[in-house]
Amino acid sequence: MNVPSRFRSLPAAVAALGGLALATFAQVPAEAASGRIAFQVVKGEWFIGGSGGSGTLTFRGRNYPITIGGLSAGLVFGASQTNFRGTVSNIRRPSDLAGVYAAVGAGGALGAGAQVITLRNEKGAILNLTGRQVGLQVNMDFSGLAISLR
Repeated sequence: MNVPSRFRSLPAAVAALGGLALATFAQVPAEAASGRIAFQVVKGEWFIGGSGGSGTLTFRGRNYPITIGGLSAGLVFGASQTNFRGTVSNIRRPSDLAGVYAAVGAGGALGAGAQVITLRNEKGAILNLTGRQVGLQVNMDFSGLAISLR
């Protein structure tokens, strides 16, 4: 049987395109997503401060308990409790939230106050948070916040 030359390479081309499509599909990284986060932090300071708390990450319809710990140093004085709520973005799995977040800041609260902050960890997770703060606190400091999954 004599097959025209333009059709002889058709099976090879189809096989090559199919292989290319499979290879491309296999190499596509998981798309980054976002979730909701809520946690409470209690903080005490006198030049050096410590904080701790707990909360929840809601990601892809599931809740994950988290713990918070932190240190601050600088001109810091007082004690406060802050309830944070917000979003976490640029994560592919819940464990991407875990890590150390650093911030340089200044502020204060006498009685009730509000906070807005954006933080990023070493994995690229971005926290956009708002918080309601209660207590007496004055700060101009460098602080670190560590978040881990329980």
